[in-house]
Amino acid sequence: MTNAEDAGSPLLDDQLCFALYTAQRAVTAAYRPLLDELGLTYPQYLVLLVLWERGETTVKELTGALHLDYGTVSPLLKRLEGAGLVRRERAVDDERSVRVACTGRAEELRERAAAVPGALLAATELDGAEAARLRGELWRLAERAGTAAARSR
Repeated sequence: MTNAEDAGSPLLDDQLCFALYTAQRAVTAAYRPLLDELGLTYPQYLVLLVLWERGETTVKELTGALHLDYGTVSPLLKRLEGAGLVRRERAVDDERSVRVACTGRAEELRERAAAVPGALLAATELDGAEAARLRGELWRLAERAGTAAARSR
């Protein structure tokens, strides 16, 4: 079968969604030992990446950056706060808005976490160019799938 024919195949291994699902699970599993050393889960790591990049931010901005809903992010923040890594407080100018910031403990963790991306590339035997190409393709796919999903609503 050609690649064009694979697109319409009903076979499990020919499904794009299954390949993405399997890759996502494998990549997350490859992250696990790296993040275990930091005492973080993968979703907690993603929250901290946003906070390290942007600094103090609102929960709304955090959910947007992570493409997650409030019901998913809120428990993550609660666990990170319990671990002493973030602090949450109501915004002074808008009581409906909750601001989130890293604590000193999270900032200390940042330096150790800086080694994670390189360690993952080494573990998966991807070079920087391969990773960049793959990331670009995945972002394009996410955008196209998002557009398709919005059209079907």
